Amino acid sequence: MRSTPMPSREKRLWQPRGPTDMLDVKDLTIRLTHQAEPLVQGVSFSIARGEMFCLVGESGSGKSLTALAVMGILDRGFEAPTGEVWLQGRGTPQNLLTLDEPALAGIRGDRIGMIFQEPMTSLNPVFTVGEQIMEVLRLHRPELEAKEVAARALEALVEVQLPSPAQRFHDFPHKLSGGQRQRVMIAMALVAEPELLIADEPTTALDVTIQAEILRLIDRLREKNGMSVLLITHDFGVVAQVGDRVAVMHRGKLVEQGSTGVVVHTPQHAYTRQLIRALPENLPPLPPVPVHDQVKLLEVDRLQVHFPVLKGLLRRPVDFIRAVEDVSFDLAAGEVLAVVGESGCGKTTLGRALLRLIEPTGGSVRYHGQAMETLGRKELRRLRRRLQVVFQDPASSLNPRLTVQTTLTEPMAAHGIGADDEERIALARAVLEQVAMPADTLWRYPHEFSGGQRQRIGIARALVLDPDVIICDEVTSALDVSVQAEILQILGRLRAERQLALIFITHNMGVVEYLSDRMLVMKAGRMEELGRTRDVIARPQADYTRRLLDAVPRVSDHVGRHAAAN
Repeated sequence: MRSTPMPSREKRLWQPRGPTDMLDVKDLTIRLTHQAEPLVQGVSFSIARGEMFCLVGESGSGKSLTALAVMGILDRGFEAPTGEVWLQGRGTPQNLLTLDEPALAGIRGDRIGMIFQEPMTSLNPVFTVGEQIMEVLRLHRPELEAKEVAARALEALVEVQLPSPAQRFHDFPHKLSGGQRQRVMIAMALVAEPELLIADEPTTALDVTIQAEILRLIDRLREKNGMSVLLITHDFGVVAQVGDRVAVMHRGKLVEQGSTGVVVHTPQHAYTRQLIRALPENLPPLPPVPVHDQVKLLEVDRLQVHFPVLKGLLRRPVDFIRAVEDVSFDLAAGEVLAVVGESGCGKTTLGRALLRLIEPTGGSVRYHGQAMETLGRKELRRLRRRLQVVFQDPASSLNPRLTVQTTLTEPMAAHGIGADDEERIALARAVLEQVAMPADTLWRYPHEFSGGQRQRIGIARALVLDPDVIICDEVTSALDVSVQAEILQILGRLRAERQLALIFITHNMGVVEYLSDRMLVMKAGRMEELGRTRDVIARPQADYTRRLLDAVPRVSDHVGRHAAAN
């Protein structure tokens, strides 16, 4: 039996640590200037001392706006928010909405700390990690001497368990991984020992194992320091693991709130039920698709991709980064193979090497028995019609200057599909219908669509060439759970209709369980495990695979504990 990554909430349910709430939000309303319809309307909730309070909702629901209003850092395009935001705790209770900027500046970083979603845009790239943490102490603890400031800053890095803290203290942010940068943000937020921590999607872009570590870290520091936490997220799996109470936000309004066990186990509002049903563990099963094992579309044998490490004036190679090392597998017609692992394990490099977007260093890739490494440029271009890719970020992979019609018809024209433009437009319209996009999509530009809609357009661009294989590189990692559910069901349906084979690159184990037939687990460029998904999930052979599975936050785990407790 696998261990549970987070301590059971039933064993350590929050208990009030004082007679008053730490934060009390009453009838908060936020409007853009010259816009009558509010973006956040009548939001009211309270957070008790020492409580982990989760604010849940999809993109655009108003979660982050609410947090920014509490901190007093809304953009200039907004009117002054109305309502009341009372901060209790040390000293006299204060309504933050009535304070001027100097008073708010004294509270931010001192009594209220905040962790933003994307640490690379929150950390200053021209200052070292240590300098940025010390700046917080210089602002809010001016009585400390320089040696004490440096010692406390280093101690904060130790407390958030940053590897080699003394070395990282002098590093610039670009030298750190995403998980390490997030730990630095937590250290900055907590170094002045705030009473309230606001964490805005702190784990959205992180691997599942790093996510579990960050959530454990925040929870441990919460209990150690007795602070309150407002955790903003769109993932009910995370809420089920760490939340004491939860409020659900939809289109700027709170639609439901209560204890985590009650909301997760017996949600009252239709939107809450929709969010919980959208988790991969709760989605309806996909239509069964026969996998033609005798038809091997791809055969990969001991594939290697090495990048040289260049040093010296003449930039001579002194070593190699072995991004992919001796990876072997095959892919049958109609099969979904998930390639899983943490960031930096070589998943994306493997996918690009299969298409020769990166030239392999060694090994072979055969398509229908033909060695791809022997193909010239023209032959490879013709073959790529059958081997397509959907990238992680559709905003950067779709040309912003081209309409969707041009984006879809140009590849068809290049590969001789369709007799004329009229026929190609008809084909493009039919493919858009398959990915549940309206016909007028053709005449619009990428910036006019949401992230989920742009991802559907990226899938349509791959489909118009009628491929045998599509490589999906983290296509759902940045999407809300309901949009992720739509994309997964579209891919499952297209697979059944077209007998598509998919290589699905992801770090989301819930998605792997839902979509894939087999899974390949990678670590540091090497294969850790390969087998049928249900067998690997039930009986993982590698310790690394077990660690990935243990880190997956699931609503079902909380529901099971809740039922057992009652």
